[in-house]
Amino acid sequence: MKKDISIPKVTDVEVAVVYEYNDIYKTDDWNVYIINNKSVDLELVVIVSQGFSETKKTSLLRKKLDKLPANSFAKVELIQPELFALTNQFQVTFFEGNTLYEKTFTFKANSIKEGTLRMIPELNKRGVLAN
Repeated sequence: MKKDISIPKVTDVEVAVVYEYNDIYKTDDWNVYIINNKSVDLELVVIVSQGFSETKKTSLLRKKLDKLPANSFAKVELIQPELFALTNQFQVTFFEGNTLYEKTFTFKANSIKEGTLRMIPELNKRGVLAN
């Protein structure tokens, strides 16, 4: 039975943590973005995030986007720097056409810091991409 199940591989979708200036509050913030580099829209995108270590675990956060247009991005959530000491996972599920896709993006503990920032062309901002 397992051989009959086709699990499609997710490509051209990324999750990034970006360090950017907030014009409203006049602060530098860390924000999580989802990037769609596909030439098709993603529908019913659900993102479930959680941080964890051997001794700590954050609550689950859920975000739903009805549509993420082709070659676009969306801000998912603000992330506090205190969480960078934890492994942070973002489980992304979406429909492309009539096919359901799922992938877990991971930021390892202490991998998000100013020294690891690089330019993310799709956002035109400096950040870190998940594995």
